[in-house]
Amino acid sequence: MANHKATKKDTRQAAKRRERNKYYGKTTRNAIRDLKVLTEQKAYDEKMPSVVSMIDKLAKRGVIHKNKANNLKSKLAKRKTA
Repeated sequence: MANHKATKKDTRQAAKRRERNKYYGKTTRNAIRDLKVLTEQKAYDEKMPSVVSMIDKLAKRGVIHKNKANNLKSKLAKRKTA
């Protein structure tokens, strides 16, 4: 790493972003896991929109690819009817 102020700042910012992205990613994965465990249809229907919103935010922020987000949402929607 070069000893430039801008490079040091960029390293700090990247570390901050990485931590934030890890937090959002892990929180979303936990929400998906909790949603999959639900057996009652009504509870599933109530929780589904918030989880889909979390997935969309991850894609918007660039934490996950938009196609991965769509695949996750599709799998959850299929599970809903099954």
